[in-house]
Amino acid sequence: MSLLIPLYVHPAEDPGAWHRLITAAARTRAVVLNPASGPGTAPDPAFTAAARALHTAGARLLGYVDTDYGVRDRAGITEDLRRYQAWYRTDGCFLDRVTATPQGLPACRRLVREARRLGAATVVLNPGVHPAPGYARLADLTVTFEGHWSTYVRAFTRPAWTGRHPPDRFCHLVYGVPEALVPLAVRTAHERGAAVCGPVTREPPNPWAELTPALAEPDG
Repeated sequence: MSLLIPLYVHPAEDPGAWHRLITAAARTRAVVLNPASGPGTAPDPAFTAAARALHTAGARLLGYVDTDYGVRDRAGITEDLRRYQAWYRTDGCFLDRVTATPQGLPACRRLVREARRLGAATVVLNPGVHPAPGYARLADLTVTFEGHWSTYVRAFTRPAWTGRHPPDRFCHLVYGVPEALVPLAVRTAHERGAAVCGPVTREPPNPWAELTPALAEPDG
């Protein structure tokens, strides 16, 4: 099992979740930090302490950066990357809401190169759908599904090109999963060619305000 953990809740609001995450850090592929829909305007002491503890526990930390489907100014994205590294010693970035079209690929390629130049050892792209094939070659991990469990069960399709990449290059983030079906969600992701996943039980507007129950499940 390989879990990507976006935990979008402040450590002071749910310290128990952060403690559980720190103790289970070895079972994660990466943890996404998101103090203020980005790094914010100043270091947050609670996130600084959580990041330090996660690093000590062996977790890979990714800073959440919203690209607004290619509309956001690149200088703002670059500043976010720098702040995450300076304040929280992130190992890489989680680029959210990236474009998925062939037309957007060159700009996304330039953005990933800039992130690498700034020291991002791990880059995750989240178009939330299967993008044009070239995107998967840019990143270490591409989120090719983000959505509700009901959609995942009934409407998921997998393009043939994904078979040319190893499963550990793909991730499915599924919310609204009934708790009893979380192990099934993990197995389903693997069967659909994604070795990384992060099923949660909560619903929008912020399903990522809780940990995935899969973090407590035995491997297998």
